[in-house]
Amino acid sequence: MKAYVFPGQGAQFAGMGKELFDTLPAAREMFERANEILGFRITEIMFTGSDEQLKQTAVTQPAIFLHSVILAKSLGAKFLPDMVAGHSLGEFSALVAAGALDYEDGLVLVSKRAAAMQKACEANPSTMAAVLGLEDAQVEEICANIKGVVVPANYNCPGQLVISGSNEAVDKACEALLASGAKRALKLNVGGAFHSPLMEAARKELKAAIEKAPFRQPCCPVYQNVDAKPHTDPLQIRENLIAQLTAPVRWRQIVQNMIADGAVEFVELGPGNVLQGLIKKIHREAITESIQSL
Repeated sequence: MKAYVFPGQGAQFAGMGKELFDTLPAAREMFERANEILGFRITEIMFTGSDEQLKQTAVTQPAIFLHSVILAKSLGAKFLPDMVAGHSLGEFSALVAAGALDYEDGLVLVSKRAAAMQKACEANPSTMAAVLGLEDAQVEEICANIKGVVVPANYNCPGQLVISGSNEAVDKACEALLASGAKRALKLNVGGAFHSPLMEAARKELKAAIEKAPFRQPCCPVYQNVDAKPHTDPLQIRENLIAQLTAPVRWRQIVQNMIADGAVEFVELGPGNVLQGLIKKIHREAITESIQSL
């Protein structure tokens, strides 16, 4: 069985999607429609922008979504997923690719998500850190004993868990984690504490938009971040998507569940190949492929 997976924030690079734009009229039309919906020419930033421009949440999230979704649509009849999943933002790409949500509705939600998260970041100075070399339970216990907001945010693969919270609490947690034997506790260059309680204002803002968006049954099960389980019921998909902003991304569990359900081949659609690397660390025998252009 074949699983298609979609990357999240951090996979962006200058030039992403340009080949699709230049060679496929249907892709160019989708990109131009995105420029209209967003109210600025995101294509110019995607194709020739600086790293600094591409790092802005309001640009990064729609840019990665566009690259992934337009790539999936451009595959046409070759896109035959038995199951799909996306890491954080990538869950929106997965839902659109699987037909649970229209392209334009998905783009509007991603744009609103990016704006709401940016606002939450500005209201609460906060950060994230990658922790390497400890068991999940150790990281969970240490975070629980730190004063202030710091929680596990991304369960990426064995021995790699990202924590998220206020600047002070993350600093304290990093010290405690290193003292407990972590190989590294490295603060990330991100705008704020994604997938933590500090995103609650953003979750509430996005909730209203998600509740209005028309969801349908996808063409295959979508393994969602919140519980790592496969879903096809539009109401449940919507509820899980609302909860996603303040809940951890259970990527390791998603891949393990997909494999248990028969996935043998994983195809990453979009910029970068981060997910491909994580999947190999979760299951060395998995067949992986990264597609960034046709």
